[in-house]
Amino acid sequence: MAEKVEVFSGKARKSGIFSYSALYNFFFTVLKDEGYIISEDKYVEKDKGETKDLEVKWTAKKKITDYFRNEIKVSFRIFHMKEVEAEENGKKIKTNKGDLTISVSASLERDYEGKWEESPLYKFFRGIYDRYIIRTTMDEYEDKLAEKADGYTEEVKAFLNLEGRK
Repeated sequence: MAEKVEVFSGKARKSGIFSYSALYNFFFTVLKDEGYIISEDKYVEKDKGETKDLEVKWTAKKKITDYFRNEIKVSFRIFHMKEVEAEENGKKIKTNKGDLTISVSASLERDYEGKWEESPLYKFFRGIYDRYIIRTTMDEYEDKLAEKADGYTEEVKAFLNLEGRK
């Protein structure tokens, strides 16, 4: 069974004007360009008359080696979202307004294919392998993933700040 170590957890929040479709496409493209395979695990939209609540969850995975894989989980939660008009460069555009929270967590998976789980002897060797042979490599991968996930969160925050200036 694969072992996961969570190396990053962060949030971006925005209350006000933003473009949901632009944000969705922006974040999806950022992860896709980095080589992640993205699955949308949940998409729930609750209509509440003039507004709606939205919840979207993604799992993005990227193979690093035959033993390591990065996993990033992204959750969009939007409350009281409604369509509004805003002005951008002297033109009126349709965009969204609401309360948005994006949560990002990143984990490093070891033995994600379960190859070292086939026998008790393999499990024993895996413990030695993890503790003594690849400890520094594992630490490097964890640090790189945490840095990348933090960068993604900062990119989303910057995108939301630019979007909110309409």
